[in-house]
Order: sequence, then C-alpha cells, then structure tokens
Amino acid sequence: MLNNKIPPVIVVLIFAGLMALIAHFSVVDFNAYIIHVTVILVCTGVSFCVAGVVSFKIAKTTVNPSKPDQASELVTSGVYRISRNPMYVGFAFILLGWGVWLASILAILTIVGFVTYLTQFQIIPEERALTTLFGQQFTDYKAKVRRWL
Repeated sequence: MLNNKIPPVIVVLIFAGLMALIAHFSVVDFNAYIIHVTVILVCTGVSFCVAGVVSFKIAKTTVNPSKPDQASELVTSGVYRISRNPMYVGFAFILLGWGVWLASILAILTIVGFVTYLTQFQIIPEERALTTLFGQQFTDYKAKVRRWL
C-alpha cells in the first residue's frame, strides 16, 4: 500500500506554486537566455514523461502511480534503461525549467524537496509493490538502473 495519498501530478503543482511564491520574494536576473534554457529544460522533462508513458502503453501495463500493484509487466526497456522513474525525472526537469523561468535560485532549490518527497512517499512504496510483484527480476533491475538519473 502506498504511503502517498496525493497524486504525483498534484505534488508537481504544489511545488510549482511554492516555487512561484519563493520567486516572488527572491528574483535574480539570470541573463538574456532565460527563455532558451527554460524551453530546453521543459522539453527535456516532457520528453522523459512522454517516453515513460509510451513505454508503459506499449507494454500494456498500468500508468496509474497510485496502483503499482496492478502492474502486469516490469518495463526495463527504452527510457527505463536510463532511469527507473523517467516520468518523475521529467517532472523534476519541468520544475527546474519553471524555476529558471521564475529567475529564482531559492525556488530552484525547492526541487530538492520535490525529489525527497516523491522518493519517500511515492517511489519507495512503488518499489515495495514492484518487489512483491516481480521479485528477483525487479531486484536485478534496481541493481542495474538508478532510481533518478
């Protein structure tokens, strides 16, 4: 059973709001290329998210983060060779792009909180469920591929 009762997308929105609030009180002028950096980071994030969802759809397994125990297949190919949690990596990149757009180093630092929260309340419980479902296959996968990047 997951410890987390808040869907990851809602957690992203909460942290985005927190970042906006922090940025309001700590604006720093990064440089004239802020839009370029933002677009690159957000596109990277969206790419990770889409690649993760597509891999799950191809494998015909659940994408629902609140029901990892309903997974019908352990996906280890595609973007899952780079990260065990590419959709969450994508969310972190999107938040990083948002922090750059807000021009706030302090807002960017809240991403550490996002990663910590998601690891503790979403990823670790998901990993417990996947270990129960897939046993040694998941244990071997964890040994080969990092949790984030």
